[in-house]
Amino acid sequence: MKLYDDAIAPTPRRVRMFLAEKGLDIPRVPVVIGKGEHLAPDYAARVPSCRVPALELDDGTIICESVAICRYIEALHPEPNLMGRDPLEQARIEMVQRRMEFELLLPFAHAFRHSHPKMAALEVQVPAFADVQRVQAEKRLTVLEADLARQGFVAGDRFTIADITAFTTLAFFPRLVGITIDERYPSVQRWMGEVASRPSAAA
Repeated sequence: MKLYDDAIAPTPRRVRMFLAEKGLDIPRVPVVIGKGEHLAPDYAARVPSCRVPALELDDGTIICESVAICRYIEALHPEPNLMGRDPLEQARIEMVQRRMEFELLLPFAHAFRHSHPKMAALEVQVPAFADVQRVQAEKRLTVLEADLARQGFVAGDRFTIADITAFTTLAFFPRLVGITIDERYPSVQRWMGEVASRPSAAA
């Protein structure tokens, strides 16, 4: 296997953190999104969706989408478990994971893509849309603060893929869209510090 990876973008980092939590080291091929390398003909021929990350299996099969890659890895290496040990826990983690994607990651990503100067070459920017998404991101931060005031981790009492999604989102986007994780979010700050101290956070 090999992983097509971008060292800066938060979504590829999700897969790297997941692999690091599993203690796995898969050979990586750099694809720099900022330079448009994901749109190059040779990459597009291998990965028609032009998505990064992408996992290429030994038989040439390509798996795109970070959670799909993580689910494949989880099936091969079920411990330490990050996606649920039984059907109920799997459903609960998946529920929160999807909320982190749709309600936290997407508003931050939209605000970034539609406002940051470096994204102008890759996006037809709509500044008003960025403003609306920034408000949504701050609202979701408030909800996350309440959740983390009640429990240790995003999906409950242990570290899961939902924490990886939320952490990589908040470690990358806020400063780029003018949002500060300040004293309004003490539980988020506590949790961010704990996740940042995990060895996988260096991935």
